[in-house]
Amino acid sequence: MNLETIHPGVYRVDLGMVNAYLLEDQGRWLIVDTGTPGSEGALLSALREAGGNPGDVAAILVTHLHADHSGSLAALKELTGAPAWMHPVDADAVRQGVSMRSAQPAPGVLNWLLVKVVMAARGPMDIAPAEVERELVHGEVLDFAGGVRVIHAPGHAAGQVCLWVERDGGVLLAADAASRMMGLGYPPIFEDQEEGLQTLRRLANLTFQTACFGHGNPLRESAAEVFQQKWGGR
Repeated sequence: MNLETIHPGVYRVDLGMVNAYLLEDQGRWLIVDTGTPGSEGALLSALREAGGNPGDVAAILVTHLHADHSGSLAALKELTGAPAWMHPVDADAVRQGVSMRSAQPAPGVLNWLLVKVVMAARGPMDIAPAEVERELVHGEVLDFAGGVRVIHAPGHAAGQVCLWVERDGGVLLAADAASRMMGLGYPPIFEDQEEGLQTLRRLANLTFQTACFGHGNPLRESAAEVFQQKWGGR
C-alpha cells in the first residue's frame, strides 16, 4: 500500500492493481472506491497515515460496480458507519452483490490479452451485498472540498461516475473511463464502447490540470490538453 498526495486534501491509495482515493475537507473524509474484497485494512491504514480516523469518514463513494472498486464496500461501511454513494444503475447491482455485467475487451490486442489473462487467473469475483444510501445525479456538486462535481461516465460500466474537483487547477478522478497502465488509453473492457468514447470526448472538454485513474499513475501536467489531443474536445 502506498499513499501519495495529489493535491492538498486529495490522496491516491495504491492498492496494487487498482487505486482508491481519499478527499479531506476540514476533518471530514470521503473515500472514493474500496478496492478488491479484503482491502478495507489497507484503506483505513492509509486514512490514518493521511491524518484521519474511521469515525471521520463522511461517506464512501464507489465509482462503479466492478469488484476491484466495490469489493470492500460492505466491510468499510461496517468499520466506519459511513453511508455509501453511487449512481443508481450500479447501486442496484451492488445492493444485490453483483459486480459484473456483460462486457467486451476494448480495441487492441493488448487489451484482449489482458482481459483473457486476468480473468483466467482471477475468475469472477464475488462481493458482499451492501446498501447504498445516496444515489448520485449527473452534474450535482457535492458539498465537499470546495465542491466536487459528479460526471456520469457510462461505457466501461453503465453506472460509472467520474469526479471533478474544480479547485487547485482542476483534478479529474476519471475512475475507469480511461486507464494509464500502459500510457493513457482505453479501459480494458467496455459494456458499451460507443458510450465510452462519447464519455472520453466529454471529459476532454472539462478543465483540469491533473487526471487520476482507477488503474495506473496520475497524469499531473496539462491533463485536459492531453485528453483533447487523444480523444478530441474543444
